Order: sequence, then structure tokens, then C-alpha cells
Amino acid sequence: MIKLLIVSDIHGSLYFAKKLEEIIEKENPTGIILLGDLYYHGPRNNLTEEYNPSEVANILNKHKEKILAVKGNCDAEVDQMISEFKLENSISLYADGLNMFFSHGHKFNIDNLPSGYENIDVLGYGHTHQSLIEEKNGVLCINPGSISLPKGNSTNSYMILENKTIYLKNVDGEVLNKKVIKE
Repeated sequence: MIKLLIVSDIHGSLYFAKKLEEIIEKENPTGIILLGDLYYHGPRNNLTEEYNPSEVANILNKHKEKILAVKGNCDAEVDQMISEFKLENSISLYADGLNMFFSHGHKFNIDNLPSGYENIDVLGYGHTHQSLIEEKNGVLCINPGSISLPKGNSTNSYMILENKTIYLKNVDGEVLNKKVIKE
């Protein structure tokens, strides 16, 4: 049985990287999906709380065996130098009977499904900093929002995928929303 922790848009916040470490310990996932924008705050964002990209990398690198990560629009080639895991353009994953596709969200998202979406059960992406669980054209589109810089009506959040159910949780572990993916 798998249990995936899905997180996006840390943007160099040491404060929320430490929260993520607490979440990893509490949730004990079998895998961690990072949806990009790990270290740099980006030109349109304020500096995150306790901005310290190199320390964020140190925390993430402790969990490298469990991490699959996509490259966000704020991630640079130099970020790969401090990451002990690869930043992919996208990740296709078959697990728990589900075909999943993960990207950062600046290219593929609910408004721009990837080609071959007919074969995808779950499309996971970040980028917008707003959480989402919504079906479109038979694909469940999920966005954990941003763990460090939520926008709109979102809160600091992450997702857990377990037993064909997606859970949106705030950083304290409270379930904000959930949806069964497939019976």
C-alpha cells in the first residue's frame, strides 16, 4: 500500500520546511512528491518566513530516498546542485491502481491537460498557490496549494494520497477536503 505526501511551492521557507519535516514524521509517507518552486521565492512573491534556501535543501536531502520532484518555474539549474534528488520536468507514476501525472502547473493544469490525458486518473500540480480537488474530462485535478505562500482563500497546506483517496490538509494535519478517486 502506498501513501504519498504531495507538497508544492516551499519557496525557500526554512520555517515551513521544518513544518514539512514534522509532517513527514507524523504522516510517515512511503513517497514524497514535490511539485516545484522549492528554493527561490520568485519575483512576484514576498520573501518567505525564515527564507533560507540552502537549509531547505538540507532538510529535503534528508528524505531523498522518498522524493520525486518536478522543476517549477522558479527553480533554476543551479538548484539541482544543492538537491540530492533530480528535478524532473514531469513525473508519470502508476501506483495503487492509478495513472498519475505530476507537473509544476505553469504548463499543465486543469485548464491545459497534457496530451494523452484520457489515460490519466490524477493530474497533480502546484504553481497557483491555491488548493484544488476538481474533476475535468474524467481526470481528477489536484493542487495542494502552497505550504509557505498560500494565495486566494487557501491556507498553508499539503495533500496525502492513500487508499485511492486524496486528502487536503492544513499544516497542523486537519483535513480540509477529501475525495475518493476510484471505487
